[in-house]
Amino acid sequence: MLVSSMRAGLLATAAATFSITPTFAQEVFDLDEIIISGGLSPIGAAQYGHAASVVTAQDIEDRGITTVRDALRSLPGVSVNGSSASLTGLRIRGGEANHTLVLIDGILASGADGGYSLSGLETANIERIEVLRGPQSAFYGASASTGVVNIITRKAEMGQTASASLEVGAGTTASVFLGHRTERGAISLAISSSDDRGYDVSGDGGEKDSVRRDTAILSGDIMATEDLKLGFTIRRSKEDYDYDDTSWTPTDAASYIVDNPSNYSTRDETTASLFAEYSMLDGRLEQRFALETTRFDQSYNGGAPSKNTANAAKYRLSYGIDGTVKDANQLLNLLLEKEEKSSSSNPDYNPKATSVALEYRGSFDNGLNVQLGARHDQNSQYKDTTTWNVGLSYLLPQSGVRLHASAGTGVVDPSYFQLFASSFGYSGNPDLTPERNRSFDLGATFPIFADRGSIDVTYFNETLTDKITDISTGPGTFGFINQGGKAKRQGIEVTGNMQATDVLALRLGYTYIDAKNPDGATETRRPRNELTLGATYETFGGRGAVSADLRHVSGNYDLQGWGARSVEKLPDFTTLDVAAHYDLSDRVTLTGRVSNLFDKDTSDSWGYANRGRAVYVGLNAKF
Repeated sequence: MLVSSMRAGLLATAAATFSITPTFAQEVFDLDEIIISGGLSPIGAAQYGHAASVVTAQDIEDRGITTVRDALRSLPGVSVNGSSASLTGLRIRGGEANHTLVLIDGILASGADGGYSLSGLETANIERIEVLRGPQSAFYGASASTGVVNIITRKAEMGQTASASLEVGAGTTASVFLGHRTERGAISLAISSSDDRGYDVSGDGGEKDSVRRDTAILSGDIMATEDLKLGFTIRRSKEDYDYDDTSWTPTDAASYIVDNPSNYSTRDETTASLFAEYSMLDGRLEQRFALETTRFDQSYNGGAPSKNTANAAKYRLSYGIDGTVKDANQLLNLLLEKEEKSSSSNPDYNPKATSVALEYRGSFDNGLNVQLGARHDQNSQYKDTTTWNVGLSYLLPQSGVRLHASAGTGVVDPSYFQLFASSFGYSGNPDLTPERNRSFDLGATFPIFADRGSIDVTYFNETLTDKITDISTGPGTFGFINQGGKAKRQGIEVTGNMQATDVLALRLGYTYIDAKNPDGATETRRPRNELTLGATYETFGGRGAVSADLRHVSGNYDLQGWGARSVEKLPDFTTLDVAAHYDLSDRVTLTGRVSNLFDKDTSDSWGYANRGRAVYVGLNAKF
């Protein structure tokens, strides 16, 4: 009830009380930063040997980013594409969309089945987004085969905080945040609402297909005793989006999509967590117990919703071998986890897993940092799996150069649809086994221009076996098999940032991917090249800034849904986004942005158009 009715009240509130987001670190994280998601417990960036990127609230504010999908598009190794704004897939290092685990505040986002479509997921009230590249199943289990995205929402800061924001133009976005923190505990409420007002995804000037989303997040914690901390978080989101039909007799891209103004889908998401953290032995032993639940319901055109749930109980023990957990150079982590999933679409789909994971970290005086992890999952519905992970980081003395390398394995369980499908001409295969990924990467971070910036270059190599693929079983009918052979993916990731002058900051991201199926065919929707260049210039006498971000995509292939149904190369494209903000006072900020400034025609999938030029203005305020 709260989520479904919040839009009108929120827009009215935001119109009267605008706010800004807080300031945080740079997109390319510095070595003093903590990677919250980097293992079984948070880890320092200097000790982390895996490839990772962090998008902060300051990045989001400076660049005028309003959706998570746009925040991720600038990151190396990450491809965000789909058939429309409402159906957006996330791929890391050329993996499938369901090979990346998406978490919100560390809680599974998608429920029981498959990957998580970012669609209208907004950046309002997000503190940071952490992206870990490479297999993370040793720490997170199935679905973390190619990486993890953890979206961390804003929490209360010391004292009282009240803020709100409103943006209008091609779409409308509003948010409100209330928080209160003392030495004993905190409580916060974050509410946001967005309506992108849509555009015609067929690209032929037909009816607009929009995405509307409301979200409420309530979080709190309290120090019950000096050593015991209790906390909770609960998030509710409701999303409605429009979609079109595809033609039964298409002859080209223009005739493939058929406008249908009556089609719509509703998503109802709930994630929640209760946790307790207890410190013993003067901080050398810490324990954490958490209960987590995810519910993801989706319906089409007002029909009965499919209800997917995931429940987990997690116990973590951390022991500092040579000091407190927070300061130890050598640390042991143990995780015990029990998870159960279900789907209303088929009572036979009720997988359960009991897991144990162990992690060791060591930081040595010679500059070497080691992270080792292993996990065993005992599954009720699939074969048991064991995964491992190694991360190494070494700071070369007196040079500032940091070498890093990682290797590991990942698994992805078959989805409900792949196991039990009985619609759209598909039949499931209950004998499918988990897909397996083996990976390694090597990289180095170099300081540049007298430490005014840095550049990181990483080579990665991944091999997927037992790939689940669909096959034709007859005229208009399809099934699923574990494909023989190996699907190979390799590439280069480049990340750079530089404070060129006191007022000008530059950034760079580049990804080259060569992704092949076991039969040698090119994988679809994995652009060969993605380049992003950005700059932020502080101006207006220090009261504001202007940002520009250029994105170039080339070498992207997709299956054409007409004619010979062949895989063909999509047109290359380059877009430019600009944004600016100006402090009208110490509390009120004026914002403006233009996406796709030159109104370029772009597409991630044959037959579907991306949005053209869109203009927005807004006000933010804090109290």
